[in-house]
Amino acid sequence: MTTDPLTGFIAGLPKAELHVHHVGSASPRIVAELAERHPGPVPSDPERLRDYFAFRDFAHFIEVYLSVVDLVRTAEDVRYLTYEVAREMAQGQQLRYAELTCTPYTSVLRGIPIEAYTEALEDARAAAERDFGLVLRWIYDIPGESGLPAAEATLGYALDHAPDGLVAFGLGGPEQGVARDQFEPHFSAARAAGLRSVPHAGETTGPQTVWDSLRLLGADRIGHGTSAAQDPELLAHLAETGIALEVCPSSNVATRAVASLAEHPLPAFVGAGVTVSIGSDDPPMFGTDLNQEYGVAARLLHLDTDGVAELARTSVRVSFAPDDVKARVLGEIDDYASAHAPD
Repeated sequence: MTTDPLTGFIAGLPKAELHVHHVGSASPRIVAELAERHPGPVPSDPERLRDYFAFRDFAHFIEVYLSVVDLVRTAEDVRYLTYEVAREMAQGQQLRYAELTCTPYTSVLRGIPIEAYTEALEDARAAAERDFGLVLRWIYDIPGESGLPAAEATLGYALDHAPDGLVAFGLGGPEQGVARDQFEPHFSAARAAGLRSVPHAGETTGPQTVWDSLRLLGADRIGHGTSAAQDPELLAHLAETGIALEVCPSSNVATRAVASLAEHPLPAFVGAGVTVSIGSDDPPMFGTDLNQEYGVAARLLHLDTDGVAELARTSVRVSFAPDDVKARVLGEIDDYASAHAPD
């Protein structure tokens, strides 16, 4: 079977990933191992997991996602998950840098002390860089459905138990009925401590949620922002400020946030001059990975290899990577693009 040139180019392209969830990155191989350790409702057969990951809607996705979260019960589970996710990112997708969104609140709730959780993350981070050349950074995420207790706890973990790789503070989970304004004090404190603001917004609610995240939470980037396409004023604001949307096309279809890829607003974002970074969100749960998401973006935006390479550069530029890491990865992208330029 032959691979079309653009698919092959994407497969080898050095990349950065900015919107990907820690537990949500667990492949069927990893989930099966965790399910063997902790038998329960989650199948330990990778083939059966494909059916288990067939989502009816966003609420069902959250239900399934939390059942996988429940498999991470010990610090060793955290370390195993993180290291194996890093292996697959580096070896299968040519990732050089990734910001993983972690939700320590749910792990501590399941009995892992925050000190052990942090140590496991950092041990895996050091091993991933040593063994795979992948630089990892963390985003600590408030699970919005758990409200203010989760916000208070997550802020405490970020301020009092911060791992060395922590760069940002986020907000995930369902948006319906979870107002952004209640989390304003937590984001203010996190930003005062030097963390960047990266809330999810506008995935399953309207553009007002994106506005609230910008005005109240001081967002440096927006997770998803799908409904921003409905508000020309918001698009203009995003374009003017350069605040990037972390766009995850297959995720948006899988959770029914968007009806189909053909109707995805990514072309509208780019057409309005909005900066976009392509992410995979919870890739194995959506039957995708970052390579496939780049392929989807290339089709939606009619990109050639130069356009795809520029998409990769944008993710590096809007990342929170150290300057030397940015320079190195941008150089790798340039070298790769030059080596694969059409004759």
